[in-house]
Amino acid sequence: MSESTEHCRKSHHSEATKKNLTTRLNRVEGQIRGIKNMIENDVYCDDVITQLAASQAALNSVARILLDGHMKTCVKERLLEGDDEVLDELVTTIQKLMRK
Repeated sequence: MSESTEHCRKSHHSEATKKNLTTRLNRVEGQIRGIKNMIENDVYCDDVITQLAASQAALNSVARILLDGHMKTCVKERLLEGDDEVLDELVTTIQKLMRK
C-alpha cells in the first residue's frame, strides 16, 4: 500500500457531516426494525415493499453524501499526489453503488 493510499484510509468528515450521516442511518435503522415488525405481523406485502423502497432510498442518500465527500477529499488529494490508481478504485466503488 502506498503512502498516499494510507493517507486517505480515514475519512475527512466534519462533525456536522458525521452527525447528519448518523442521524440518517439511525432513521434507516428504525425503518428496518419497522419492516421486520411488519413482516412478523403479516402486514400486506405492498406496504412492506413500499417501506423497503423508502429504506433503500435513504441508504442511497447516505451513499451519495459519502461519495461526494470522498471525491472532493480523498480522490482529489490522491490525484494531486499523482496517484492515478484512485480512479480505478472510484470506478469500482461507483459500480458497487449501481448494482441493484
